[in-house]
This record gives sequence, C-alpha cells and structure tokens, in this order.
Amino acid sequence: MLILPRKRESWPEFFMRLAFTAATRSTCNRRKVGAVAIREKRVIATGYNGAPRGSKHCTGSKCYREQNNIPSGEREERCWAVHAEQNILAQCARFGINIEGCALYCTTKPCVTCLKMLINSGVDKVVYYYDYPSTSFYDEVAESDYIQLVQLSNVTDTFKETVVQALQQANGVSVIETK
Repeated sequence: MLILPRKRESWPEFFMRLAFTAATRSTCNRRKVGAVAIREKRVIATGYNGAPRGSKHCTGSKCYREQNNIPSGEREERCWAVHAEQNILAQCARFGINIEGCALYCTTKPCVTCLKMLINSGVDKVVYYYDYPSTSFYDEVAESDYIQLVQLSNVTDTFKETVVQALQQANGVSVIETK
C-alpha cells in the first residue's frame, strides 16, 4: 500500500514524484530514469528511458553495457535505450508541443548529450534528484547562461520514504539508495 504524505507536498516534490512514477515504466535493466516537462505548474510531457518505440525491450535480455563492463556515464552511444529526457523531446516534437521555457524534473542528472539537447530545445531549468557522473566538459556546458541545473535535496523524509516504497512496489524496478 502506498503511503501518501500527510502534508501537502511542495510543487518541486510533487513534480519529482511524477518523474519517479514515470521511471517505473523504464525498460532499462541498469538504471530506471523518469522525467516530466513542466510549464506554469502543468505537466507538458513525460518520459522514461528504454528501447526505441516498436523495438524489443531490454528487460529480460542481456545488457550490452553490462556485458562489456562499460561504466556509467561513459560511451552512452553503446546503449540501446533512449534517455528519459530524449523521449520527452521526441514526444514533444512528434505531437507539436513547444517545450521552450519549460522546467524539466528528472530522477537523475542528465548526461551531457541530453543537457545539450535540452539547452537547444529552450528548456530553462533542470531539477534532478540523483547525481550522475560528470566531467570538466560537462561542468562547462552546465555553466551555460541558457539553463539552470538544480539538485533537489531539501525534501521531506516522507517524500523519500514514499518514493522508495513506490519504486520497490513496482515490478522489476531497482531502487537506488536515498540520500
């Protein structure tokens, strides 16, 4: 049974919870990532990482990255999954939704490729929960005047507990240690 918070959640907690809910749809064996695009406190699009539309899902099969011991944050082109952020951008493009001026809430800090795509799409702000390996080049891109990166760290214990509980209840979802 899902425990709901007793107090009304802040907007950032609410949107991050939606991103975690989207992550439960992920078909990636290694990392479950979800994201939501928000404009004026309204959901514009959701996304999660997984195989391209119409392709065989990674769940139940062997992961190329795991078989070849490719560390997280490296050689992203050697992955079958489309990232959650990329799926949001693809859905917005497919359905003619303007994402300019949106904030993106993502369970994990975007990779450098996704970050560059978000900047070019006009996303103003990325709020993420879990960190992701970065490099000096990543930091240089992230310091752009075109996008703000914020780690959501000041959350209630109830938020942490219910997010972990929801992920544990979702069938086949791996849980990352909370902060």
